[in-house]
Order: sequence, then C-alpha cells, then structure tokens
Amino acid sequence: MELFRSILYVPGAKPRALARASQAGADALVLDLEDAVAPAAKTEARRGVAGMLQGGGFAGRRAIVRINGLDTPWGRDDLEMVRQCRPEAVLVPKVESAEALERVRTGLGDAAGAVPLWAMLETPLGVLHAEDIARHAADRGMRLSCLVLGLNDLSSATCASQLPGRVPMLPWLSGTVLVARAYGLPIVDGVFNDYGDERGLRAECEQARHLGFDGKSLIHPAQVAVANAAFAPSREEIAHARAVIRAFEAPGAESLGAIGIDGRMVERLHLSQARRVLALSAA
Repeated sequence: MELFRSILYVPGAKPRALARASQAGADALVLDLEDAVAPAAKTEARRGVAGMLQGGGFAGRRAIVRINGLDTPWGRDDLEMVRQCRPEAVLVPKVESAEALERVRTGLGDAAGAVPLWAMLETPLGVLHAEDIARHAADRGMRLSCLVLGLNDLSSATCASQLPGRVPMLPWLSGTVLVARAYGLPIVDGVFNDYGDERGLRAECEQARHLGFDGKSLIHPAQVAVANAAFAPSREEIAHARAVIRAFEAPGAESLGAIGIDGRMVERLHLSQARRVLALSAA
C-alpha cells in the first residue's frame, strides 16, 4: 500500500534542499520546477533535478517532478527531462481539462507507460472539471495516479480567504474527495503556509483526514512529522479495526449483515474499512 501522508515540495533551484530532502521522512518528494523557481533559475533548476535523479540522490524516496505548464517557455524542456530521467511520477500543474493531461502523455513519448501522472487542481476550472478529468483518464487507460489540490492559486483566483477551518473552501475540498473516491484515486490536500505554526498545521491535517484526504502537501521539512502522525491510524482505530475483523470472521458470522461491538452497530461494509486501516498501519 502506497502512503501519501506527507508530500514535501522541494525547490529545484536549491541544491542543499534537494540534497537533504530524503532525510525529512516524507512519503514522497515533489521536486518543484514551477512556482518555487524564479524564471531566471528555471534552466539551472532543471539541470540540478536531472542530476539528482540520474545520480539516485533520493535514497529510495518517491521523487515526483512538478513541471512548468506546457504553455510556458519551460514546460517542453521540463517534460523532455522527465522523459529521459523517468521519476516516480510527473505532477502536472493547473490541470483544467482532460486534454491537458493528454498533451503531457503525448509529450512523454516512450516514457508515457513508465511515468504516471499526478494532476494538480488549483484553478476554478480545474475543480469544476475534476470529474471529467478523472473519467477521461480512466476511460483512456491513462496512468493518472493522484490528485493534488493547490489552494493558494485557488484562493487567489476566487478571492476566497484561507481562514482557520477553511469554511469558504469546504465545498471544493469535499467535492474533489468525492471525485477521487469515485475513480479510485488518492488525493492530497493543499499546503499550510505558516510552517512555524505546528498547532495550526495539526488542526488542518486532522480536518483534511476527516474530510477523506490521504495526506497533506508540505512546504517545509519541519511539517513532515505532524502530517505523518495525523494521517496514520491511531491505536484506538487499530484496535477497533481488529475487533471488527474478528467479529465478522468468527464462526457463524458469515450470515450476519451487522454486529454489535462495544455498544455500537457495525455493518459488513465497515469490514473493508477495517482492513484498510490495518493495511495503512502496516505500511
């Protein structure tokens, strides 16, 4: 079972950050060639990321490259680098249509089958078209393997404030989780900007987990431990999952659709949830 608890963005233009990224303990690293890199540093950042990928510099961590959009002066060169270096996946920014993913897949050429796509939903059209994007990818056999929210861009585009509790954004958060679950995709929440506010980060991670997200996008290594803990099953959840499995696997339980456990009615549909909790714990 793949883990998506902590997805750490690493600026491609910062060699020291790239060199230390694998030590942060994140489940995956996004080597960023887009928003975290100034235009004047794009070429050097691409070279640095390519060198690290080719040199095996990420110590077994999943390395995903966020390219610049193909409509920018750097996108095509980024995609060619991805085609040659073949990271774990390519994160496509500002996806607003299925056609945007098709263009990336075409640009990957012979690497299209080896490099999965992650799609960033960070514009109004991206969120509105999320279901079309996921359905198209499934129908065409496209290797779309994760959805990622970009709430900073979405906030800017909509003028919605990123308040504590994120009330203005709750419909978008829940709506994209529904799309992800409908098409069997993991989904990762957007970043928490104040990396010095551990309490705020923990609260936002817990909210995201309750909403159904698999993990959190992060901008600083100090955020990793909080996200890993927040998106991991608690001892109580693990104990309850084991109790559910024992109850439904007990002799005679095969004919039962619901069982009372600790004063609570548990249906057979909760059995798959219990197994997922244990699988996540084991991973």
